[in-house]
Amino acid sequence: MAIRIKSQWHDEDASRSAEELGGAIAFIAWRIALDKAITLHGKHFVYENDDQRLAVIAEYLCYEAQISDRMIHAMVDNEARVAIVTALVMKMADHFQDNAADLLGPGDHANRFITLYNQRSGEYAEFNFDKTGPSYPFLRHLGFEIQQIMGSEEHDNRWVIDQVMDVDAPEVYKQLARAVRNLFD
Repeated sequence: MAIRIKSQWHDEDASRSAEELGGAIAFIAWRIALDKAITLHGKHFVYENDDQRLAVIAEYLCYEAQISDRMIHAMVDNEARVAIVTALVMKMADHFQDNAADLLGPGDHANRFITLYNQRSGEYAEFNFDKTGPSYPFLRHLGFEIQQIMGSEEHDNRWVIDQVMDVDAPEVYKQLARAVRNLFD
């Protein structure tokens, strides 16, 4: 399913703070991650519960944060990059907190997301990203983590890694890369 993503500023000439840029990317990333979680369900992969669905969304968010970080690195100086990526991850954590609280009830869901992000950051740091996008191992890592969440023996979920690596992850990269470039233009 294609989603429409608005990635142009209303007043294109105004300067943007790190919080505004990070918040805009986080909102777009959340919409893309949610769309991909829905797509998996539409492809007949089975979620056992809402916690599992949120865990898949969190994996997509971590992947998107890594893509954003790598792209932003080439666009701004390191101090600005750190500020934007920090704002991005904190806003992602806010979105995750709000949605997890709605589905699962009260809890420190934001810290759960931040812990996962920190862990995944170390893992994704090992993978290449160039002007063509994430490397095969980069994509495979996302697919593997989602397969671990969804279980490989249940239903047809053992094939989820193929769907994520071959279709969803490259599409996420294309959508997010276009949005990030537009936000910085």
